[in-house]
Amino acid sequence: MSMATDSATSGLHLVGKLLDPVSRPDPYPVYAEFRALGPVWVEEISALVVTGYRDCETLLRDPRLSSERWRHFDAARDADPFPPDAPSSVRQPWFLSMDAPDHTRLRRLVSSAFTARTVARMEPYVTRLVDDLLDQACEQDTFDVVSGLAYTLPMTVICHLLGVPTADERLFHGWSAQLTRQLDGFSAPGDGEEELWAGGMVELHRYINELVGDRRRSPRRDDLISELLAARDGGDVLSHDELVSTLVLLLVAGHETTVNLIANGVLALLRHPGHLAALRDGQAKTSPVGQGGGRVTASAVVEEVLRHDPPVQLTARVAREDLRVGDAQAPAGALVILLLAAAHRDPEANADPDRFDPARAQVRHLGFSAGPHFCLGAPLARLEGRVALDAFARRVREPRLVADPPPYREHINLRGVSELRVAHGGGGR
Repeated sequence: MSMATDSATSGLHLVGKLLDPVSRPDPYPVYAEFRALGPVWVEEISALVVTGYRDCETLLRDPRLSSERWRHFDAARDADPFPPDAPSSVRQPWFLSMDAPDHTRLRRLVSSAFTARTVARMEPYVTRLVDDLLDQACEQDTFDVVSGLAYTLPMTVICHLLGVPTADERLFHGWSAQLTRQLDGFSAPGDGEEELWAGGMVELHRYINELVGDRRRSPRRDDLISELLAARDGGDVLSHDELVSTLVLLLVAGHETTVNLIANGVLALLRHPGHLAALRDGQAKTSPVGQGGGRVTASAVVEEVLRHDPPVQLTARVAREDLRVGDAQAPAGALVILLLAAAHRDPEANADPDRFDPARAQVRHLGFSAGPHFCLGAPLARLEGRVALDAFARRVREPRLVADPPPYREHINLRGVSELRVAHGGGGR
């Protein structure tokens, strides 16, 4: 057996281990095994799997790779997954899944709503919301960080931004849970996953179509839907289907990943009480890796969580042409799976990478991607994560995990806990 064949066989075995729910609480040993293989072509899933930090960062910027996975999957589908009466907008790809020039055009029309300056104006609102949520949570002897804070905060914020009625927020939980299956990374046409997410996609599009129709009849000045209806770039505007598709993307991406960021952050702090105390008290803490160290801040904790236990574990592209990475080759049209969570723990990128250390001097991660698809919502996610983790550390006294490891959701890519129950000694302002 050749070395290439041996690596491919090992790669398939590791894909199986990663898919196994047993690995969900701690997939990082599997990622370490993947890194030891280097880039590897896995014939059975027709994918090149890449794990090194330098390779992943380079490929995220490489124009030879396409983000239009839907074209790849549409060619492999036997039938349209949507019913004939589905809104036409369900067939409009998210701009996240488009290449230039279409991606560039749509992103430009939407980007003004998510600049750092625009998001910074939301901090008082986010702070009040976090305080209210923790007031309610701390009235109980134990509370679930996911339902009580990590899920409710970003969902309420994105609905507030879009102008979704508060009474309708509960509708999105089920729809979003179904849609995240589409983003799980290893699914393919014909594997049964489409039936699980297509229904949620149709229902969410129907709802947003109605909401957009309402805004066309009665525009408002204080919500993102009205702003996007009025968005202009020269003479360019969003078509109706582009607008609805973009709003669906913002609703799903605007909260699912941030749920995991906040929950993973609280879990990491509870597992490292020294860092929790340093954050609560504003202490200086010397990092055992790298040089120096300093005061542990909520912002530093957010960046280290994005590196150490990222909300998005992987991303995939399609090779536009035959591609070689290291000793591995992929033909044109093949999937290229970038295991970002593995890349973050590459010792060539981050010293002592398995250590959770928010005091480290430098944090290198691809948690918001890189290149033209750098996450539009990064400023908002960072704001919500920073405010939530800072308030949890200051306000929740003597917090401790009820179960470790906590239960995890089934997702591989948008990996996160399904519940994070915490006992505590009370809460204060």
